[in-house]
Amino acid sequence: MGRKGFESAVFLSKVGAGKTIVDCQKDQVLFAQGDPADSVFYVQSGKVKMAVVSESGKEAVVALVEIGSFFGEGCLNGQPRRLATATALTQAAVLRIAKDEMVRVLQTEPAFAARFMSYLLQRNSRIEEDLVDQLFNSSEKRLARVLLLLANFGKDREPEPILPKISQEVLAEMVGTTRSRVSFFMNKFRKLGFIEYKDTLHVHQSLLNVILND
Repeated sequence: MGRKGFESAVFLSKVGAGKTIVDCQKDQVLFAQGDPADSVFYVQSGKVKMAVVSESGKEAVVALVEIGSFFGEGCLNGQPRRLATATALTQAAVLRIAKDEMVRVLQTEPAFAARFMSYLLQRNSRIEEDLVDQLFNSSEKRLARVLLLLANFGKDREPEPILPKISQEVLAEMVGTTRSRVSFFMNKFRKLGFIEYKDTLHVHQSLLNVILND
C-alpha cells in the first residue's frame, strides 16, 4: 500500500535519498554506451537524444526523450551496461534516480508504478509507429514526421513550433538517411512554407501535408 501523502510529481521534482538533479549543457553526455547501468533518469526540462554506435562506427539516433519522460530504465530489467549513449540535445535538467531507490518506489507506491507503466506502454506504441514509419514511408515523410514530433504536434500538450536549431547530421541519424537528403528536403520544406529556420527551427502545421499526401 502506498505511503499517505506521496505525490509522484513531487518525487520527480526534488532531490532526496538516491536522487540528484543534473543540469546539462547542450551536447553534454549523461552516460555512454557500455557504461554501467545503475540508475534511471527523468527529464524535467529540455530534450535528450539516445544514440547507438555500431562496431563499424556508424551512429543512429534511436530515441528523443522529452519533458516528462524516463530513460535508462533498462537497469531495472537486469541490464548491466548501457546499450546507448544519452546526450543533451538542448540545455536540460534531468533527475537521476539510483536503481535501488527506483525499485523501492515502484514496489511501495502504486500510483507511481502506474505512472511509470503508462509511460512504458506509450513508448512501446511509439516504437511500433517508428518501425512502421521506417518500413513503409519515404525519407521525406520520415523527416516530416520527426519534425512534427519534435514540435509536439499530435500530442496531448500544446505544440511547440519554435525549436532550438538541430543539426542536419542529427536529423539524418533520426530519419535513417544521409545529411544531403535531409538538406534537400529541408530546403524544399522551407520553399513550400512548411518550415522556417535560421537560429531557431519553426515548424508549421502545414508540414502535415507531406505525411497526408500520397
